[in-house]
This record gives sequence, C-alpha cells and structure tokens, in this order.
Amino acid sequence: MSVTHSPTVRLRRLARELRKMREKSGLSPEGAAARLGWSRSKVSRVETGRTRASPSDVTQVCDLYGADSAVRAALVQLAKDVQQRGWWTAYADVFTGSYIGLEDEAAHIHQWEVQLIPGLLQTEDYARAVISAGRPDACDVEDVHRRVMARMARRTLLSRPNAPELYAVLDEGALRRPIGGTDLMCDQLEALLVSARRSNVTIRILPYSIGAHAGMEGAFSILSFSEEVDPDVAYVEGTAGDVYVEGSEQVDRYKVAFARICDAALPPSESLRLIAETKERMAHD
Repeated sequence: MSVTHSPTVRLRRLARELRKMREKSGLSPEGAAARLGWSRSKVSRVETGRTRASPSDVTQVCDLYGADSAVRAALVQLAKDVQQRGWWTAYADVFTGSYIGLEDEAAHIHQWEVQLIPGLLQTEDYARAVISAGRPDACDVEDVHRRVMARMARRTLLSRPNAPELYAVLDEGALRRPIGGTDLMCDQLEALLVSARRSNVTIRILPYSIGAHAGMEGAFSILSFSEEVDPDVAYVEGTAGDVYVEGSEQVDRYKVAFARICDAALPPSESLRLIAETKERMAHD
C-alpha cells in the first residue's frame, strides 16, 4: 500500500480501507461501534474521512477485524502519514475545503468552465481581478494579495515532475469577457496559448454557435487518480458551498456530461485559433 500521496488522498484511502474491512467482517456500523467502545457517529466519521483515525484507532480496528500483520502495518503507517502537512496548509485561510489536496494528487483533471479561465491557467493579474471582484473585502489589499499568491502556488502543479494532465473545456464567453480590461485580458489569452503548448494541457472551446448544451447547469471538475483504488471525484463549486460527488453512478453522470460537452466543442487546433483571433480582435478594438 503506497503512502506517498497527499494527506487528503491518504485520508480518503484509509477511510475506505477501514470501511471495507468492517463490511468484510459482517459487522454493522452499530455492531462495530459497540465492540470498539466508540459512538456510532465516530465509526461513520472515520469511515467517511471526516475524522482522522489515529494509529491507535487503526490498531484497535485491525484487532477487531482480524487483519493480518502486513495489512495492520500498512494501515497504521497510512494513519501516521495522514498527519503530514501538504503545501496548501500554509494557505489554510484561503483553501478551506479538501479540493486542493485532491487536485494535488490527481493524475487527470477534466474541467468544464463557463464564466472564467480555470484557476490553473490564470495569470497573476487576471487572478487578482477575479478575486478582487468576487470578495466584499476586496479593499483589503493584503488579503487579496495572499489569495492571489495561493492561486499562483497552486498553478505550479502543471509544471512539476509527474504533473497531471489537464483537459479543460471553456465556454467562449470566458474568452470574450474582458476581465480587468482589454490589455490584461489579451495577456491572459496569450497565456492560454502558451499553456496549451504543454504536453499535459489540452484546451478546447465551446462556441456560442452551439446553443443549448450539456454543460448549461454550471462548471464542474472531474479528478482521476493514478491508482485504481482511488475512485474518481466530481467537484462543483458554488456560492452556497462546494459539493464533492464520489458515488460511481453520480460521477459517471458528470463524465457523460463532459463527454457530450467535448463532442460539441471545437477541436484543440480550432480552439487555439479562436483564442488567438479573439485576442487579436480585442487588441485592435
């Protein structure tokens, strides 16, 4: 069992392994709680990753379920490694959910974006304009700057060793909305063209001419991981809160929607041509 993953992914894996062991033992959550001396809610929180199981918790669970020594050692080590900090914890005030930890470990990121250039592809100036516009405390220059720096740190994901593959589909409106002014937006579009030269980045555009399409309900991302034991996750960000979808049937619905969006989008070469033409038109208007 590998333990070289981000804390967030380790926690998901540990929770999943503990749940599978209980199910294999034939014990219900209530039965396991009674045998462990835990509350029913603690069993639920541990098995869903909402509560971090300590190494002693894991040892206790392995004793109950009769795990062999190899499994016990691997799970206890995993519980210890969950306590390690990811780089994003230095920005805990900015990254409040678990998405960044999952994104940091993903092997493939499929993203549909309606309103904006995706965060992983934003320039510093574009990010500052977006963050300033979306926050009521935008007058707090230090707060905005910190959030911009956090986003720039996140963006390095695409250039590091073993970087994930990003497959981004953008609505044409994301190209044409002059966020921050014409000059800033031209720089952002040029940055998109540069990013698309990376072997691990694909950018496609869904043109206005398509009309109604499968992505009209809003933006979403699908994260896939290199090891099959880590199931795919769909993520939807909203003003009312972030939604993580992990059930296979629900994730499959997002995969189907993304495939339909791709079917309607321009091919990569035509998409890049549209980005370049949009940039030139903006520059001369």
